[in-house]
Amino acid sequence: MTEPAGADDLQEAARPGAGEVTATVIVGAPAERVFAGLLAWERQSDWIPFTRVRVVEGDGREGSRIEAVTTLGRATLRDEMRVVRVDEPYEIGVVHHGRLLRGPGVLRCTQLGQARTQVVWHEWFHLPGGQAGRLAWPVLWPGSKFGLTQALKRFARLVEQGRLP
Repeated sequence: MTEPAGADDLQEAARPGAGEVTATVIVGAPAERVFAGLLAWERQSDWIPFTRVRVVEGDGREGSRIEAVTTLGRATLRDEMRVVRVDEPYEIGVVHHGRLLRGPGVLRCTQLGQARTQVVWHEWFHLPGGQAGRLAWPVLWPGSKFGLTQALKRFARLVEQGRLP
């Protein structure tokens, strides 16, 4: 049996990169509801600024292809992902496999009580630009962490208000 087209590239992209960033938030809702909100890919546009997310192929679960396009002024960043793991209601694993954004990512839900769930968003990006990218990462990291954290806070508010999923 042969691998599907692009399988080697996906395996390469799945290796953790040197650009690691984590954000965490506590959501005042049960894990099942929080997880459903995370799986509502196209609703990410409601909580990730300047970004439009769509399911390109599949149903949003394992094997699906997701595209997130972030536009700020004339600058556009396209993030192509493959959903590689869905362990409901605990974990969603993706592999970013675009030209610029590459590497694995995970969203984890941990139930803390009947109506509280911790969400951890963790990414391991391959840094473009070789040595220059590795040197720039300590400068870029705080902004990346801040952006992910702010997005998760918006996500939490939407879930707690019953506006998501």
